[in-house]
This record gives sequence, C-alpha cells and structure tokens, in this order.
Amino acid sequence: MRQDSAWRRGWTGPGDPGEEGTAAAMTDFEQVDYFSDPATLLDPYPYWDFARGHGPVWREPHHGVAMVTGYDEAIAIYHDHPVWSACNSVSGWRFPVPLAGDDVSDLIEAHRDELLFAGELPTMDPPQHTAHRGLLLRLITPKRLKENEEFMWRWADVQLDEILGAGRCEFVVDFARPFTAVIIAELLGVPEEDRPYFRDQMVGKKQESYATVGGVDALVGDPFAWMHDAFAEYVEDRRRNPRDDVLTALATATFPDGTLPDVHEVVMIAANLFGAGQETTVHLLSASLRRLGEDPDVQRSLREDHSLIPNYIEEVLRFDSPLKGPFRLARVPTTVGEVDLPAGTTAKVFVGAANRDPRKFECPNEFRMDRPDARHHLAFGHGIHTCVGAPLARSEARIALERLLDRTSDIRISEAHHGPPEARRYDYRPTELIRGMLSLHLEYVSVEPGGPSA
Repeated sequence: MRQDSAWRRGWTGPGDPGEEGTAAAMTDFEQVDYFSDPATLLDPYPYWDFARGHGPVWREPHHGVAMVTGYDEAIAIYHDHPVWSACNSVSGWRFPVPLAGDDVSDLIEAHRDELLFAGELPTMDPPQHTAHRGLLLRLITPKRLKENEEFMWRWADVQLDEILGAGRCEFVVDFARPFTAVIIAELLGVPEEDRPYFRDQMVGKKQESYATVGGVDALVGDPFAWMHDAFAEYVEDRRRNPRDDVLTALATATFPDGTLPDVHEVVMIAANLFGAGQETTVHLLSASLRRLGEDPDVQRSLREDHSLIPNYIEEVLRFDSPLKGPFRLARVPTTVGEVDLPAGTTAKVFVGAANRDPRKFECPNEFRMDRPDARHHLAFGHGIHTCVGAPLARSEARIALERLLDRTSDIRISEAHHGPPEARRYDYRPTELIRGMLSLHLEYVSVEPGGPSA
C-alpha cells in the first residue's frame, strides 16, 4: 500500500508541498514518464508540482504532451473548442495515423471513430456535441432533479440502515457505490424491480471502470457495456408502448432540431450519464468521508452547522478532485501560456493541478472548508464540456453527509486498515483519468437504538 504523501503534506505542513524543494523535485521526476509510472498514477501531486515548476504549460519530453497545470490556461483550452478537439479526451496522445500539417481537422474527422469512447459525449465536438448535450439537458430537467432529490433522502436512510448497526464499514462498496448507482438508476427511470441488478453490477465494478494500469494501452474501453442491452430493451419497449414515465421521456426525446435519435445514441447517452456520473460521485463521497475521519474539528463543525456542508463539498472537489483531467488535441497551431504548440499537439489538462494553482487560490495546498472561492474549481470541467451531472453529484454528496452526520456521533478512520494518524496508508486506483480510493474503512458510533456504544 502507498501512503498518499501529497494529502499528508497538505494536511500537516505550513501550506505548500512544494516547499520540499525544486531541486529535489527535478532530480526525482526528470526521467519519469508520467503516463506509465505506477507510483505517479497512484499519487500525482508531487509530479504536478514538478511540472508546474516548468510553467503553467510544459511539453514533457517522453511523448511531447503539453502538460497544463495552470488554472487560466486550462480555462483557455476548455473554451477554445474551434482549436482544441475533445476527440482524444480519453485516448490521449496516441493517434491512428501521423498528425502532419498545419491543420489536422480532416485527419481527426477521418479517424475519430477509431479512438476510445468515440461516439460518447466526452469525446464529441460541435455540432455533434451540441445536439447530444441538448438531448441530455432535455432529460435532466430541474423538475426531474428535484424529484430525484426527494428519492435520495429516502434511499440514503435505506443504505444507512444496512450498515450502521455494525459500527464499521468499507465505505466505497458498502455505501458509496450502491447509493449512487440506485440514485442514477432512479433518475433514468430504471424500473424498481431492475434496480438491484444495476446496484450489484456497479458494486462489482470497483476496479474496472475507466481503469488504466501502465498507461492508456490497458484502458478498459467500455466498462459499462453490461448496461447497453438493458437500456436498448427499455428504449425499444417504450417506443412501441409509451407510458407516463421517465423511460418513455428518454426513449422519445428528440434532438433540438426535432429528429429522433437512434436507439444506440440514446443508450450511449444513458450509459455515459450512469457510468461517468456514478464513478466521480463515489470518489467525491469517499474523499469527503476521509477528511471527516481525519479531522475531528471539521467533523464537529459540520455536525453543529449543516449549512457549512455545501462549501465543504466544493473545497473537497477543489482539493482532491475526482477527475485528474482530460486530453485535448490541437487542430491548428496555437499558443497557450506563452508556449507555442504546433497542430497535432496533445494537451493534458490537469484539473487537480489547476485547482491548486497559487495564482488562482490563496495557499492552495491548505484545505479551508470556508474558502470563499472554493466553487471556482474545475472538478466538473468548464465550458461546453462542463459535467451535466454536477448538480446531481452535489445533491448526492450533501444529502449523504447530512444523513451520516445525523445518524452517527463520531466517524473515524480504521487504524487496523489504514494505520495510525501519523502514518496513514490508502490504496488509490491506478488510473489515468480518475482519482479515487479503492477502499475506505470507517468506524463510527450510531446514535440510534441498538447501535454500538463505542
């Protein structure tokens, strides 16, 4: 197991992990290939500090990828979609053919379908992205989110009923995964009798989803293929036999121009929302509970005043973002952060690094639950690719924390599994795209009759 050194330094030190010294960082990381080094995949923060030392945009020597650690530079790339294609958002710098010339737009379109996650929202560019995102926004309306939130309160208690009596749990599998899986299933209108199947599938996917080990070659290309048949059946049935339900709305929703998407397109939209939204929210929940267990003062403050929880969640998102960051591909020559980049350049937008840019956030390596600009983080992306499910994730985290705090009097990290406070050990998933713990063992005191007394 590997201790998360960046978190510990940010937790106990005077505020800046970089104080250990630029020279040491240069010695440690000059030869490291970020995209294949197992230690860096598990704990990227030291490398991000090293990359930031070269400037907010720096072309690393192994693959020529432009490493973007600056907040303003990340925003610029996110918003400049005429220049920066999202086609390689998941696949990275590898492209099926050489990218030669001063405009590689035609090459991108000719080979787009050969890239990982082709045809899914995160890899689409306008105008296709505009149409598909518009369809999704027609499905996730404020009214539907409000109805789903009412379900969340009930479902949080159902999940807590299953685990509180034991006085301990492995939070990721015992609560976070089933909690988020069933909530998204309900949002999408999955029939109640089928929800246990979706819950069991998501709980069992704890190490597969979007996983990379040793670089993108090992990426699981379609970790949610198991749900495609189910949603295809739902869509086809509701188109034949429409009802007054959410699945019918999903099946009959049209693009903004009035055309009806084919079944595959609807299935991919549903699967992407289900998978990507569930994945990042699980890691947001586990990061939030880890900090509660590590810091009694923070836990006490949130117990006494639940109105602090929303900003606490924003600071968790800023400080330990579930998304490490997407790739982008330059169609034409461009300049970002005073660095000239030729057409065909792959950029890696490090969301977690941008969220600790000292030019944007004061003392960025300190966790401040009352930070006034915490919500300015990039954990949900920015621009046209901002996560559609961000309001859902925020509601899930807020409701889960409120119910956990209401129904316990103390939450602690299990020393038997993670070690004592001065030497914590956490296993993080070896992924390129996502940052999240494989497990989080908690101990707690239930305030309800029949709960443990210590």
